[in-house]
Amino acid sequence: MGKLGWTLALLLAVLAGYIWYEPAFDPKSLRGARVVVTGCSTGIGEQMAYQYARLGARVLITARREARLKKVTAKMKDLGALEAIYVAGDMGKPEDCERTIQTAKEKFGGLDYLVLNHIGTNHKSKKAFLWDGDMDFLHDHVMINYYSYIRLASLALPLLHQTNGSLVVVGSIAGKVGYPFATFYAATKFGLDGFFISLRQELVMQDINVSVTYCVLGFIDTEPSRNFQETFEMSKDVKASPPSDCAMAIIKGGATRQREIYYPWRDAWFGTKLKPLVPGLLEHAMRSVFPPLKEKSHLFTGKKH
Repeated sequence: MGKLGWTLALLLAVLAGYIWYEPAFDPKSLRGARVVVTGCSTGIGEQMAYQYARLGARVLITARREARLKKVTAKMKDLGALEAIYVAGDMGKPEDCERTIQTAKEKFGGLDYLVLNHIGTNHKSKKAFLWDGDMDFLHDHVMINYYSYIRLASLALPLLHQTNGSLVVVGSIAGKVGYPFATFYAATKFGLDGFFISLRQELVMQDINVSVTYCVLGFIDTEPSRNFQETFEMSKDVKASPPSDCAMAIIKGGATRQREIYYPWRDAWFGTKLKPLVPGLLEHAMRSVFPPLKEKSHLFTGKKH
């Protein structure tokens, strides 16, 4: 092997090490940690609440359904949470965002982790999600899935600054590559990715030691994902990953202050990295898991949305 060959081999080895390197996670580091997790009534958020509880954290969770929050916090206490409290509210409302962070400040005396996970749209709420020009729907979606993330982060940053804490943002591969029937959802996730990448750089420039971890998630076995698969007759060959494992990957990523985490790694990482190399092929593959359309968007049929 010539000099060039050895150089290329070394570069590939360094690249492989960088890709597969995972910082050591110390579960004890989360004992007593003060954590806020949004969107915890079901799915990934609920599983994160239980995982943090098992690790002995002090956790405040949010969702709209108070009855569900009572059940989740009760189980968290059984699992070992040092403290488990909730705020029932709509994160699309500024006053509920403010109440969430203020409650954490008053009850915990500070904050170590803010995990932004909530989502405001059920895929069953409309017959189809081909973009149809429904600006009112888009506005409502953006308010809760974009603006509220930034609002909560802005409210929490002074507290996180005091503790050299961590900001964890649950995103999606839809915010890296986009996919059909989710124009509105992908738009907010692309926006969050751009905002928090930029925020991370501004924090570094100001010597603010708050980490920002962006989580790129693939297809996870949650109620919205199952509804999406059913509504759009998505191929059953696309297998959903368990939310409990996903929750632990997010928690580890935040605790080890990683820039990005990908889960499931194979789908989320490869999908993200393939986009700039073969965008047309990737988009074709994403379309191919859906059957042919039975009707066009209302934009092209003259029907009202």
